[in-house]
Amino acid sequence: MGATAPTDPSKEANQDPSPDEQQKQRSEIYTYEAPWHIYAMNWSVRRDKKYRLAIASLTEHAQNRVEIVQLDDSTGEIKSDPSLSFDHPYPPTKAIFIPDKDCSKSDLLATSSDYLRIWHINSDSSNSSKVELKSFLNGNKNSEYCGPLTSFDWNEAEPRRIGTSSIDTTCTIWDIERETVDTQLIAHDKEVYDIAWGGAGVFASVSADGSVRVFDLRDKEHSTIIYESSEPDTPLVRLGWNKQDPRYMATIIMDNPKVVVLDIRFPTLPVVELQRHQASVNAIAWAPHSSCHICTAGDDMQALIWDLSSMGQPVEGGLDPILAYTAGAEIEQLQWSSSQPDWVAIAFSNKLQILRV
Repeated sequence: MGATAPTDPSKEANQDPSPDEQQKQRSEIYTYEAPWHIYAMNWSVRRDKKYRLAIASLTEHAQNRVEIVQLDDSTGEIKSDPSLSFDHPYPPTKAIFIPDKDCSKSDLLATSSDYLRIWHINSDSSNSSKVELKSFLNGNKNSEYCGPLTSFDWNEAEPRRIGTSSIDTTCTIWDIERETVDTQLIAHDKEVYDIAWGGAGVFASVSADGSVRVFDLRDKEHSTIIYESSEPDTPLVRLGWNKQDPRYMATIIMDNPKVVVLDIRFPTLPVVELQRHQASVNAIAWAPHSSCHICTAGDDMQALIWDLSSMGQPVEGGLDPILAYTAGAEIEQLQWSSSQPDWVAIAFSNKLQILRV
């Protein structure tokens, strides 16, 4: 990857750039200001929807909003389409577009909050776009209420499958075409905070109990604990599974500045710990096109990209990032575009920024 820093990492992103820098920045950084604090955010993967993202609000009201925005790279402007903005009950904990690069399926967006919802994005040729609720999925058979969903992941190998994680200690695998539960299992001893697919029938989850567990749907009775945080009862809050090399995954510890990278062939001991953030890490994203690059972001306002190709060998003093970018506030969300892998999106405060890496 052409790892030139989008800006000098020592400069704040909100300083006024010179006209020359403005011209350079126009091709390196695009910013969109939402009318509310952004939390959930995701790139579309469809080939016919380049530079399209979904962003969702984090407000204290029950009623929240989701917007679908698009970068016009000829003008450098990110625009929201009012006809594709919609109300959402509670702040979405996550939003993901259907993993459908070839545009062979309906254009869908899933969100998690109190329930899992699937939205159909209807953009016809007469320009009358709209978003309609397609499915409303409740994993609790005994009640109309279910434990709030902390996260979910859409299975790229089998897009009819979505796995959700909940504070009620369960993970639920949905068949969204039939709108039925495939599998529901008690995954952890405490709240499950994140879930990630590692293949068609394999997923992993992290929890407030401090463990990373791997599940194989062919043997639902058993899971493998591949890591437990060194401080007892320290929650693990995020999980990223390397799509290019599924031997590796990364996790982050609640209120902790380090990122733990694991090799599932050698459980319990991290293969490397990334320790250059100055405050809690909030988000991780593996490069979609490279097995050894990962981006991390956190409360120190930094987005860092790391080259892990040397992770087998100990590095004196620890690994340094190859690229650093300083945002204007704590970075809460980070997504690496799988259809345009030289672009990363971050969200901080009410701003969405797209950075060329």
